[in-house]
Amino acid sequence: MAGKPLNKTNLTALGAETLAELLLEAVKGDAARQRRVRMALAADQGPEAVASDVRKRFAQVRRGRSFISRKSQKKLGQELSNLVQLIETRIAPDAPDKAFELFWSQLQLAEGIYERTDDSWGTIGDTMRGAMEAIGRLADRLDANPESLADDIFDALTEDGYGAFDNVIHALAPALGPTGLATLKARAETARDAPLTTADLAQYDYISNKTERETRARQWRNRTLEIILQDVADQQGDVDTWLAQYTPEQLTLHTIAPAAATRLLEAGRAEEALMLIETAIADYTSDWLDPRELDDVHFACLDALGRKHALLQALWQRFTKRLCPDALRHHLKLLPDFDDIEAEDAARQVVLAYEPIEDALSYCLTTRDMPLAAQLIGTRHAEIDGDSYEILTPLAEALAPQHPLQAVLLWRAMIDFALTRQRKGRYGHASRHLQSCAAADNTITDYGPHLSHIDYMARLRADHARKASFWERVR
Repeated sequence: MAGKPLNKTNLTALGAETLAELLLEAVKGDAARQRRVRMALAADQGPEAVASDVRKRFAQVRRGRSFISRKSQKKLGQELSNLVQLIETRIAPDAPDKAFELFWSQLQLAEGIYERTDDSWGTIGDTMRGAMEAIGRLADRLDANPESLADDIFDALTEDGYGAFDNVIHALAPALGPTGLATLKARAETARDAPLTTADLAQYDYISNKTERETRARQWRNRTLEIILQDVADQQGDVDTWLAQYTPEQLTLHTIAPAAATRLLEAGRAEEALMLIETAIADYTSDWLDPRELDDVHFACLDALGRKHALLQALWQRFTKRLCPDALRHHLKLLPDFDDIEAEDAARQVVLAYEPIEDALSYCLTTRDMPLAAQLIGTRHAEIDGDSYEILTPLAEALAPQHPLQAVLLWRAMIDFALTRQRKGRYGHASRHLQSCAAADNTITDYGPHLSHIDYMARLRADHARKASFWERVR
């Protein structure tokens, strides 16, 4: 039906009365949309009116007991996100403490919601993180008693079973100040050092050895307390307290060393940071997992110490081992004029010889270096694994305008793999790749040692004549 487009200008022209009638009709039977409209109406009555409506909605959610379906979960997540925006825009500017109270109440809803739904998609988690981020944005305007706030944070963290309050110390550090952080630290240390209770030990009754049972029970009870102490130490700039949470061996693990070395760097202790990170790198044995964080902190340490030659070597080593484009760019930037040209040529040779070839092709795709990709395919096309479609498909499309023959070789690799391995699920993709080969044939004047498109089609028909489901798609 022809008519005016549905946009803000045309809707405004309808007038307030018509729009009101249309809105009432649109929200009829939809409780979530009706609540949103009521919130918008309350917004003009001041922060207290908005806060009252928000509290009523939180109370409704808190009283809920039925399971929340996936569809309802998405609606609830969107509604809670809208409330975060409403609180931040309508209440926080004039009443930051009231806004904080509401955000805190929303975070306290997390446990009840999680127990009533499967949040494997992270919908509710994203909403709660949004509320915590909003708290962080207003923290420096709060008029809260630091010691009382520290008590509230401690209670929230020790009772939180779903991680809704994970970043609360960082978010509220400006409001806590030195007094609040000290109070929080003292409470965590007192709780950590307290004797184990009967309840603490009960869950480990199956362990006969008393010492081991107590050790396990203490570790379990103190997990959250240690995290609190780490977060407080971060905010106080107390590097040594943060480091003390780990053994010397743990500090050199690839999962912990980057954070530890970064903190030492920020404290002006670059030599210690370098020693720690180099030990971690030496102890790292995995070939398949990229130690990106270790390497990045290593570079930062060398840079802070002014060790340019060592930094150049480390960057080049990472590039040659991992084909990391960021490391190469950093390396080239540090070189004197004209030396970078020679280094770029050397880098190209590294890529051309790199194994497996799929990683080298991925590098070319990431850097959008199609001439290098074409050269690589031209010299090593026989090594290409046609199963690597996630790399070959976009690379072939990128190559096609200027390097059609190399694009064809990639499409053929995927076609041959699908047909030879009888991957029927890929026959549709293979037929489209074959059509791309036919289109590229018009621009290729010389196939060199490779089969022409006509000869390649003849070979496919000879080798795979019985694969009817493929040929039906080609036709």
